Amino acid sequence: MSNALCLANARLVLPDRIVTGTLHVADGIIARIEPDGAVPAGAIDCAGDYLIPGLVELHTDNLERHIEPRPAVDWPHLPALLAHDGELASTGITTVFDALRVGSISGHHSRYKPYARRLASEILDLRARGALKISHFLHLRAETCSETLLDELAEFVPADRVGILSLMDHTPGQRQFRDLEKLRTYVSRKRNMTKAEFADHVAEMKALQAANGARHEAGAVAEAARLGAVLASHDDTTEAQVAHSQAYGVGFAEFPTTEAAARACHARGIAVMMGAPNLVRGGSHSGNVSAADLARAGLLDIISSDYVPSALLLSAFHLADVWNDLPRAIATVTATPARVTGLADRGQLAPGLRADLVRVGRLGDAPHVRGVWCRGARVA
Repeated sequence: MSNALCLANARLVLPDRIVTGTLHVADGIIARIEPDGAVPAGAIDCAGDYLIPGLVELHTDNLERHIEPRPAVDWPHLPALLAHDGELASTGITTVFDALRVGSISGHHSRYKPYARRLASEILDLRARGALKISHFLHLRAETCSETLLDELAEFVPADRVGILSLMDHTPGQRQFRDLEKLRTYVSRKRNMTKAEFADHVAEMKALQAANGARHEAGAVAEAARLGAVLASHDDTTEAQVAHSQAYGVGFAEFPTTEAAARACHARGIAVMMGAPNLVRGGSHSGNVSAADLARAGLLDIISSDYVPSALLLSAFHLADVWNDLPRAIATVTATPARVTGLADRGQLAPGLRADLVRVGRLGDAPHVRGVWCRGARVA
C-alpha cells in the first residue's frame, strides 16, 4: 500500500461531470480532490489524461482461457493465475469476480470435469500471500444442466469470497443457443463434433435438464443465500423467464438475449449486464440482441468484458459516444457493478473510497491505459 500519491493535471471523471484537477491518496484511500490545473511538487503530471475509477469486472472467462489455452490442454495453475491477474491489471481492471463453472458432466459427448473448488483455493491462497495485483472475488457459474452441481456447491463456505452465483442453463434449444444451427456451428468449431455427435450431445443435455434442472436451480438459489452471494440470472430470453428470475431475487441479469427480456428486467428493477465484445463488434456472435441497441433504448446498466479483458475499457468509450456522456458510460464498468455486488468502498472518484485508479490517454479513437493503481499502489 502506498502512503501517499498525488495525480495532478488530470481530467477527473466524477459521477456526474468531468473536471480538471488533482487527486490525493493517503494509505490506499482517496483523501481529497482539488479542481485546479496546478501540478504540486512531487505529483504525477497526468498531462490532461482522464483519471477514472478502477474497472469492476463481474463476469470473465479469461481465467479459464489461461488454465486451458487450447482444448484439453491443462496449463499449470500458478503461472496461469498470475498471468490472468497481471493481464487484468494491465487493462485497468482492479476488481474481478473470477467466473468458475460448478456442475460437471461425465457423459461421452458432454464431458466437463470438476475444477472450481481446487482453483478457488489456489486463488485465495495467492491472495493471502499478497501475490495478486488486484482484488479478486469468486463468481460461481451454477450449471443447472449437469450431474454434480449441488455436490460441488457444498464444498464452498462463506469465507471463500463468493460474491456472485449465476443460474446457468445451457440446455440446447433455448436461451443463448435457441438456434440449434448456430450452436452446432459453435461446438463443431470448438470441439470438432460431427453432426451425429452433436445430435447425441443435444439429446444428452436435454435428458440431464429433465432429470436435474428444477432440483439444481432451487438448490443453487439456496446455496447463494448460504454463501452470502448476489444471485444473477443468465441469458433470459422471455418475459416469463425474467419473472421467474425476479421470484428468486436476482440482483442483475447477465446477457439477456432479447430486447423484450431486457425491458422486462428494467420494469422489475433488475439491472441489465451485456458483453463488451457485443458492443465493440456491433452485435452478438450468437445472433442475440445488440448491446448498442439496448444502450440506445436506455436498457443497459453494466458492461462485462466477457471473453476479452481489454474490451471493458474500450466498450465504455464506445458507450460514451452512443450516449454523449462519458461519466454515465464509465459508471457501467465501475460504480454500477460495484453497487449491485454490494461493494460500497469503490467504483467512484470520491474521498473515503479505495484509491483504485486508471489513467487513460487516447490513441486515435482508442483509450490507452497509461497507469493503474490498486489501493494507491501502482500495478500497471
